[in-house]
Amino acid sequence: MKVVVLGATGVVGRAAVEHFSTVVGCDVVGVSRRPLDLPGVVHARVDLADETATMDAVRSPAFRGTTHVVYAALQESSDLAAGWRDSELMARNLDLFRHPLDALVAEHGATLEHVSLLQGAKAYGLHVGRTPLPAKERAPRDPHDNFYFLQEDALRVKAEGASWSWTVFRPQVVFGESFGSPMNLVPAIGAYAALERARGASLSFPGGPPAVHEAVDARLLARALAWAADEPAARGQIFNITNGDVYCWHDVWPAIAAVFGMEVGEPRVQRLADTMPGRADEWAVLVDRHRLRSPRDLGTFVGGSWAYADILFGSLGRGRDLPALLSTVKIRQAGFRDCIDTEEMLREWLIRFQERQLLPRE
Repeated sequence: MKVVVLGATGVVGRAAVEHFSTVVGCDVVGVSRRPLDLPGVVHARVDLADETATMDAVRSPAFRGTTHVVYAALQESSDLAAGWRDSELMARNLDLFRHPLDALVAEHGATLEHVSLLQGAKAYGLHVGRTPLPAKERAPRDPHDNFYFLQEDALRVKAEGASWSWTVFRPQVVFGESFGSPMNLVPAIGAYAALERARGASLSFPGGPPAVHEAVDARLLARALAWAADEPAARGQIFNITNGDVYCWHDVWPAIAAVFGMEVGEPRVQRLADTMPGRADEWAVLVDRHRLRSPRDLGTFVGGSWAYADILFGSLGRGRDLPALLSTVKIRQAGFRDCIDTEEMLREWLIRFQERQLLPRE
């Protein structure tokens, strides 16, 4: 097996690269614009928006014999929520997918066996307020423009009459290891907690009223990608995927505070996208004091995830009347029954960031 992971430095891509690299007999090629610091993994530094550069890379010996492809690349707008409705951004994300897919099929179609494509809950109209409860894969497409649909349609057309198969995954909010991401709450929560502790403050939840949420650990999603790679029941299918439980931020907040040895303060609504950039100097001091491996620039570490946190924490005002929940019956009936406790997941990721000297322990 030779797996090409496109978007290898993102939350999902990194987890996929790490997992496939542990599979016996599997070679992994990680493709990204940013450097990739994983031993034993071949890294191809490519801008997928550049069609010529993408084709040149795919023709190199590193890609010879490609059998599996995981597409986890993504471009978001600086205004995260507005970008979800931006037709130009949708077109760019379609190009990011089509360039490597066309190149890989053209050059390695004879050995290609499977392609996995990542979507998300926005496929059900989550961001436009029209999500069925629970959202099921058999639901008709919500009538709105979405690059998920553009990519999926391109994948279906490319696969017509081909010997290789495909699977589409729709995960809930993904948590994992990456920084500079537009949608990863781990560095956002970690930086917020570390800065509050450095001030001698308790850890107050910065969001709105209690609400029900779902999540998925990037490691669990990576295991699902490996399962789908050679599972007949996954061919030509779309699957929702979550950790398997639900949670409320107010109830898991004490476990987060405990990782940093902090008391839980009274909830205090604030828009982190507005308040946290002004604390960049405090973060740089913290990085130097604890000799962290994280970027001294707070924006480089957290990326656009302050805005993402504001959305998920409910800091922007009145939330949804009903929670946005995904049914995972279909993937369990197909044979993938893995699960993880979300509260434990949050603890594990924050501790892992501490162990990797990305966040301070004390």
